[in-house]
Amino acid sequence: MKEKMSFFANLKSDFAAGLVVFLVALPLCLGIAMASGAPLFAGIISGIVGGIVVGYLSQSHVSVSGPAAGLTAIVLVAITDLGAFEVFLTAVLLAGLIQLVLGFIKAGTISNYFPTNVISGMLAGIGAIIFLKQVPKALGSDVEIGSGLAIFSDLIASFRDIQPGVIMVTLISLGILIAWEKVSALKRLKLLPGALVAVVMGTLINEAFVLSGSSLAITSNYMVNLPVPTTAEEFRGMVSLPNFASVVNPDVWIAAITIAIVASIESLLNLEASVRLDPLKRYASANRELKAQGIGNIVCGLIGGLPLTTVIVRTSTNINAGAKSKASAVLHGILLLVCVLSIPFVLNRIPLATLAAVLLTIGYKLAKPATFKHFWLKGKYQFIPFVATFGAVVFTDLLKGVALGMIISVIFILRGNIKRAYFFRKEEYEDGDIIHIDLAQEVSFLNKAAIKLTLNHLPENSRVLINASDTVYIAHDILDLIHEFKTITAPERGIQVVLAGFKDAYKMDNDDEEANHVFVEHEKLMSVRQNGSASHKKVISELINDK
Repeated sequence: MKEKMSFFANLKSDFAAGLVVFLVALPLCLGIAMASGAPLFAGIISGIVGGIVVGYLSQSHVSVSGPAAGLTAIVLVAITDLGAFEVFLTAVLLAGLIQLVLGFIKAGTISNYFPTNVISGMLAGIGAIIFLKQVPKALGSDVEIGSGLAIFSDLIASFRDIQPGVIMVTLISLGILIAWEKVSALKRLKLLPGALVAVVMGTLINEAFVLSGSSLAITSNYMVNLPVPTTAEEFRGMVSLPNFASVVNPDVWIAAITIAIVASIESLLNLEASVRLDPLKRYASANRELKAQGIGNIVCGLIGGLPLTTVIVRTSTNINAGAKSKASAVLHGILLLVCVLSIPFVLNRIPLATLAAVLLTIGYKLAKPATFKHFWLKGKYQFIPFVATFGAVVFTDLLKGVALGMIISVIFILRGNIKRAYFFRKEEYEDGDIIHIDLAQEVSFLNKAAIKLTLNHLPENSRVLINASDTVYIAHDILDLIHEFKTITAPERGIQVVLAGFKDAYKMDNDDEEANHVFVEHEKLMSVRQNGSASHKKVISELINDK
């Protein structure tokens, strides 16, 4: 009952947000279906299922699911290799079942191991991609922004073929969006999000161009293009069913496993990102998300939809439009269902330019310069994984970008652990140095190289105290290294090694008397440094000489 109360508690703001997400999701569903080599209506089905089914089952308050651009290449190859869309739907169904199993075995906890800088780099990369891919649509160009280094040449090419009417609608829409956010008087109209106002105004302006016969009128090629069934038979022809006989085909299972793994990782990454974008930072169970995504893909496979994931474009749009609960995601799915069945001809009057303006602002917010400055100020160990993830996401793909960021982060962690294996300091006395090596709480085999290098570079005829008082674990390799150094290497180089604090389980003989003497000397030296007394320094020096 509590769930139902929260579902309708913010219906006004959630309906407005759901309407904006619906307007953004509609062309995305069609575009992804087209890029995937699937029937256009399959993208709409996926959007409807992602909104209603996954939106209701997910614990996330702000995330929105649907067909994902990250799966486009996989879907295109799978449909081509399997030879028929109906066979591909069987793979989608099986992928959903695999995700459902992953949710029940609690595989979603993997999302807890993605560092903040990698998640932020992924978001910034996605934001840059969203921004770049909308530039041609905002200009009225037919150029499609590719991937890799081709992005730059495609971006330049998009400026060679532009349409004044499209640019005018884009600029007016952008002006409305910026004004709606910056002008305090407009912010008070919370029921009407800026994105919705921009879409309505952009549509009305183009209709005015059309009615006046202006050359600025935008042609149908640059408008939303939704299939319009006129009979029940035509509608049934837009829906495909899976070929269950193909379940014995090994290629179907390979495609299903690939889709399940990639879709699960993308969903978990985007779920983690949605929590960070949520102004209230509300928790959402990753395992429940996997179950919801699994059920969603099962339904998509059964009724002819594309595989779906949590999608950051829709999610960030949802949050920016003022969504308060998951009711907005469900409502966006309901709006998709109702409108594609009842008024597709009205939706086909919306210029892609005004939707491009909405997505340009979303992309900018995800990849704004302030984010780069934030991680730059945090230092290289935060900035390098962030910017590496960002670059790889933009120029390769999401999973490769996250993988690169994770690898760099792990390298930095290992390097940091190696450095923190011990604390090295040298106390200078008149009769010689006393070198202190204080081992950290945990010293693993990864620290062997660093400790070995330090011991090998100790000056001859020096005094060394190796202190393990604070350790809870020392790897056997490290104990062997220290024992070998004390008994063999150190005597040959005239180095006096004093061991202190080693537990009985380590089977290392502590030099308690010598260690206590060093500790006393250290305390006296610290006292001298604090009061700066020269006479005390002389006393300490005499004490050391009399040892």
